[in-house]
Amino acid sequence: MLGIFDSGLGGLTITKEILSQLPKYQIIYFGDTARTPYGSRSPEVIYSFTQEAVDFLFKKGAELIIIACATASSSALRRIQQEYLPKNYPQKRVLGVIRPLAEEAVKITKNKKIGVVGTRATINSGAFIREIKKLLPSAEVYQNSCPLLVPLIEEGWLKKPETKMLVRKCLAPLKMKQIDTLILGCTHYPLLYKYFSRKSGRNCQVIPTGKVVACSLANYLKRHPEIEKKIKKGDNHQFFVSDITPHFREIASKWLERKIKLKLLKN
Repeated sequence: MLGIFDSGLGGLTITKEILSQLPKYQIIYFGDTARTPYGSRSPEVIYSFTQEAVDFLFKKGAELIIIACATASSSALRRIQQEYLPKNYPQKRVLGVIRPLAEEAVKITKNKKIGVVGTRATINSGAFIREIKKLLPSAEVYQNSCPLLVPLIEEGWLKKPETKMLVRKCLAPLKMKQIDTLILGCTHYPLLYKYFSRKSGRNCQVIPTGKVVACSLANYLKRHPEIEKKIKKGDNHQFFVSDITPHFREIASKWLERKIKLKLLKN
């Protein structure tokens, strides 16, 4: 199976595109809804939570896992790949979302001024700056954290004026830098994609997170047939959460445009 992990419902923005672009693969999703948001946690705690999630998904049969959470990708992915996998699952793989988004930003920017919005943990990690600079050393990267957006999105406040006000406030300092490319550095934020796009200005391209990550995954599987052939095919998708909330069920079904049965993770 293809595992997808997020701190909550943000990973569904990735899941939707994977189901669209790669429909033959069976997906197992885990959203850590009981402990979301991760953005205000320490790197050590984020790593601990991520390791637990990865272990759960592998034990459930996942062969390849996408950490569809920028906070976990920025704070935990490297350690998962370099320390955890070699000792526990040397034949399996875990991928993140930072690199694909950085590659897309570098590809489409014209004035080399790239903006990043994300959780406090993601912004403080500097992960996007490092990846972008590796690919385009002359790039100017401007960041801003939006720590209150994830709780509002998890509450289902997608159309509330408070949420829209926070988007405007988050974008304001980046617009002053005349960015022409914006990375939504949290997989929850694409649920507000239209609003980010509208408020970032006509001269700024907002990267479609899910499409970019799904395309990157498709390319990865083409390059690694030895992994691709192990991934179970079919449409018997599974969705696990650490706490069943009405907002998750409602938003998940609406976003994925299908009814899903949530299963509660039991410790």
